[in-house]
Amino acid sequence: MLTIFLAIAPVIAIIMMGYSLRRGNILSIEIWNFNDSLVYWILMPALFFAKISAADLGGDLGDYAFLLYAGFFAAIFCGWLLGRGIQAPQASSLMQGSARFNTFIGLAIAEAVYGTKGLQLAVLGSALLVPVVNVTVVSLMARQLGGGGKSILIELVKNPLILSICAGVLFNLTELNEVAVLHEVARILGNAALPIMLLCVGANLKLRGLSGSRKIIGFSIIGKFLINPIAVIFAALVLNTDPLFIQVALIFAALPTGVASYTLAREMQGDAPLMAAIITMQTLLSFIILPLTLLLGQVVFSWIE
Repeated sequence: MLTIFLAIAPVIAIIMMGYSLRRGNILSIEIWNFNDSLVYWILMPALFFAKISAADLGGDLGDYAFLLYAGFFAAIFCGWLLGRGIQAPQASSLMQGSARFNTFIGLAIAEAVYGTKGLQLAVLGSALLVPVVNVTVVSLMARQLGGGGKSILIELVKNPLILSICAGVLFNLTELNEVAVLHEVARILGNAALPIMLLCVGANLKLRGLSGSRKIIGFSIIGKFLINPIAVIFAALVLNTDPLFIQVALIFAALPTGVASYTLAREMQGDAPLMAAIITMQTLLSFIILPLTLLLGQVVFSWIE
């Protein structure tokens, strides 16, 4: 437990540094907005392309996908079920809070705890999850809230993360030789992604003026931190697969909801203030729950052995 926490502690420290810099007005809002755009449009796509284009997409990747999808679909079903009888804007935020995840924190923690191989698996996990999660969530929200779905789906097609994933997979599957300058630039930019994005995660936390139903926030915590990891563990019990697959899948299962959920809630006329409260509460709780979840995964794997 202590080893896991010490590995995660620098990630937490950088997030809190970003929060302090933003709230202390040490850096202007324009700089944070620029950094958000820099990460989203350039650094993260570069990281995804560099890692996926060189990754091994064979082997037991199907088992890994099964673990990831088991957690996600169990969580989103839980969010949808708990949201029945709740007004649509609040129900849509509950659903997002139950199933979506903060890719940035996941990549950083996978590398901190499991090194380069962990980061590689986390990038592959993002490639498997990001398109499925976005299309599923947007489709369900459009059904809940009515309208807006077509324009959002068009935006998904232009999503730089999805485009970089597709480009990386294309390079990989066609066995194209590494383009020296292109891949070196992608690697350099990708190396800058993790620290900057963690600062941005902290800068986007809002501890003051949060509003939202405690009941709905609690429901989202059940879906995100209970149902999702349990589904991954049950899926792991029926598979004879690489233990690192299980551990990285558990990282995704116990990640807090990503800040993109707030933007989506605002654009699709969901309950954006409630979404902000869910994101903040889950991010704070994840500092404790993530190490406990990984420890639980280690215990379960010892049973499998």
